[in-house]
Amino acid sequence: MYAKCGEIKDARKVFDQMPERNVVSWSGMIYGYAQFGEDEEALRLFKEALLEDLDVNDFTFSSVIRVCGNSTLLELGRQMHGLCFKTSYDSSSFVGSSLISLYSRCGVIEAASRVFDEVPIKNLGMWNAMLISSAQHAHTEKVFDLFEKMKIVRMRPNFITFLCLLYACSHAGLIDKGKFYFGLIKEYGIEPGAQHYASMVDLLGRAGKLQEALATIKGMPIEPTESVWGAFLTGCRLHGDSELAAFAADRIFELGPVSSGMNVLLSNAYAAAGRYEDAARARKMLRDHGVKKETGLSWIEEGNRVHTFAAGDRSHERTKEIHQKLGELEEDMERAGYVADTSFVLREVDSEEKRLTIRYHSERLAVAFGLIAFRDNRPIRVMKNLRICGDCHTAIKFMSQCSGRVIIVRDNNRFHRFENGKCSCDDYW
Repeated sequence: MYAKCGEIKDARKVFDQMPERNVVSWSGMIYGYAQFGEDEEALRLFKEALLEDLDVNDFTFSSVIRVCGNSTLLELGRQMHGLCFKTSYDSSSFVGSSLISLYSRCGVIEAASRVFDEVPIKNLGMWNAMLISSAQHAHTEKVFDLFEKMKIVRMRPNFITFLCLLYACSHAGLIDKGKFYFGLIKEYGIEPGAQHYASMVDLLGRAGKLQEALATIKGMPIEPTESVWGAFLTGCRLHGDSELAAFAADRIFELGPVSSGMNVLLSNAYAAAGRYEDAARARKMLRDHGVKKETGLSWIEEGNRVHTFAAGDRSHERTKEIHQKLGELEEDMERAGYVADTSFVLREVDSEEKRLTIRYHSERLAVAFGLIAFRDNRPIRVMKNLRICGDCHTAIKFMSQCSGRVIIVRDNNRFHRFENGKCSCDDYW
């Protein structure tokens, strides 16, 4: 009960004071930690359960695998999968959903598909997990095929199913298809929510249909949320409409306090429109609420160790090798036609410093480390907590071309699979 209400410390006190603990109490506590992002505690508790020879069940395994997915711990997740296989819990739909999410988050979509195919009885959670995984990896046609198969087996979709479908349409620029699925929502007795409208606005905004996106917002039967206006603001900025971007920023400000990421978007939108006082107001709101701008981080797993990098990071023990590798790569990339776009460096510094700044963005450091650490031809898998910048996206295309390696980058929006100088997103993200 405490864990479900978010009182994780109180839940742990009750758990520790229990004279006898069974698989339900252990699983509930592990799930609570997983639910609230306490991944290390969840894993520590699972190890304790194994040491006490607890007969864990599929719900326990599902929670632990979820933790591995959240932290993109691929090797540990594979070990959990092996344990599930030994105990026959790999056929559980709960475990299956978690495994699909794990492999997808770690960039191994092929393994996610195998899990989906091998589980004999699939619940709606499994179908939705496979839908969003396919959408995030730009396997758009597979998303539509899966939905058709759902109808064949009489698996009734829910509001999450339609979010997956709209996400797939948005990230492939399929406006007509998106409108079709949006219209289908009510036919299944589901009332479209703010997230569905945000997805439609995102679809229209990315495609440059800004007036149509605005008309969609104005026609909403419910009040537009931060996510709806945020999707519109992103579309405006993508297509350089600073006036509409500032209009969207005004609407977001009227909603009250917003997330740190949104405040940064607001500040940039106002600055682009020449409204510097409003840009300063957005930055001040961040300071007044004691919110710090989220640091951009990229990480890569090597064996049982996760290597994390920030922009300009020199703390890694192999920094000298990493920087040398980046320098060599950049020479090859420039010969292949790469030209750094320093407009993504917002600080007022000279052009050479801008070029060096962008060279040492976190994702490039992680990719360079991966090329050094993994000499075989395995894909380089990098995770990132923020959206990849435009220049890094271009640079990593050239890196894949010059190194002959597959490079997979998961940012906070989707997966990018770089191979032979091309990206799976077709430069639409």
